[in-house]
Amino acid sequence: MIINDSIEELVLNQRRFFKTGGPRDVSFRIEQLNKLRNALIAKEAEVINALRKDLNKSEQESFTTEVGIVYKELSYVIKNIHKWTKPRKVKTAVTHFGSRGEIHPEPYGTVLIIAPWNYPWQLAISPLIGALAAGNTAIIKPSELTPHVAGVISSLIQDTFPTQYVAVVEGGPDTSTRLLKQPVDYIFFTGSTNIGKVVMQAAAKNLIPVTLELGGKSPCIVHKDAPIKLTARRIIFGKFTNAGQTCVAPDYLLVHQSVKEELIKHMKEAISEFYSDSPLSNPDYGRIVSEKHFLRLSNFLSNGSIRHGGKCDASKLLIEPTLLDDITWEMPVMEEEIFGPIFPILTYDHLDEIIDMVNAKPKPLALYLFTKDNDIQNKILSSISFGGGCVNDTLMHLATPHLPFGGVGESGMGAYHGEHSFETFSHKKSVLRQTNKFDFSFRYPGKGGLKLLRKLMKP
Repeated sequence: MIINDSIEELVLNQRRFFKTGGPRDVSFRIEQLNKLRNALIAKEAEVINALRKDLNKSEQESFTTEVGIVYKELSYVIKNIHKWTKPRKVKTAVTHFGSRGEIHPEPYGTVLIIAPWNYPWQLAISPLIGALAAGNTAIIKPSELTPHVAGVISSLIQDTFPTQYVAVVEGGPDTSTRLLKQPVDYIFFTGSTNIGKVVMQAAAKNLIPVTLELGGKSPCIVHKDAPIKLTARRIIFGKFTNAGQTCVAPDYLLVHQSVKEELIKHMKEAISEFYSDSPLSNPDYGRIVSEKHFLRLSNFLSNGSIRHGGKCDASKLLIEPTLLDDITWEMPVMEEEIFGPIFPILTYDHLDEIIDMVNAKPKPLALYLFTKDNDIQNKILSSISFGGGCVNDTLMHLATPHLPFGGVGESGMGAYHGEHSFETFSHKKSVLRQTNKFDFSFRYPGKGGLKLLRKLMKP
């Protein structure tokens, strides 16, 4: 662990190490990523134990949403890194006859990764994989709200890499503020929209490029033709995984009036099947990360009417999976991202109502649509802007390295996963290789080339 007093020295040493050219070498990158893979495998049991201590995640949930997804990402990157690092040739314009255009991916330098608490392992290690694959050095700031996971990250990195290459800095908001003042070359932040604005302001002072993975109120739309029982199971899976503390969790439900009661019935059944009839007694049901977040969430339980759940255990920071009915847009639960196991239900009669409702709010990080009608799918997808999402499922778009993951508008900027991670942490350097075998005199002043240039560059 790097202590606060040595932050400036750490950044300076990483910048010096980057200038030696070591991290740029592709064979070095692959060697380091393989070292990371071996370290991750060796620490798997510790990671799962830490996730249990910090968030009460079950072994299955921890492996599926934190550990396994990182393994998949890392294997995919190692397999493809040689291809991604090669310069890419592009077409040559007529005006550039004889030359050759190329795009060279190059690392930015020293990357700062600020990770959140809700998926503290995956959302620290996954961007690290992209940063190292692109040839950068990296500093990770894990969340102080998940101290056990932060400790495992710190020990793993310290045992695997020299600090001038990869380092972990633990601490609270003051530490983050101090890190944001450093002359790093790229900032990757995952967290709330409000803190994202602070990060962007800090980066702007030094013109540091950023990726912001934020959040927002992600709608879940269920049309009347959806297979209701299957739809209910997939919605409950997406909403209540990690006790709803997922940035891409369905935030609220928009269900066609004609199938509302049937859907609620099957959602209740799915909750009981997944978490038992007494979720507060279920040893594998996730808890809320802190008392502050528990109190914020418990206040939402007075909104509308409770159709299922609603019980709490303040001593254990537990809130049952809860379905809220009779909800209006003016209620507090609809004014901010919920980020917890509370699911407001609204209804609609016509698709245009949905489009107007969602578009009246900031662009969400995710959108989920359940319908068998391709025309309806295309209408919703083309009419509403959102970061990413699923048709007839929830969350699963996040779990593939072949799709970019990121937000738009207030839900974030930039994207990563797989090749998109490599691109995020790489500057695309344009290079034109010009021939010396001949020269076009018409491009020079005083050579009477205007007429020809007009022909070559006509609108």
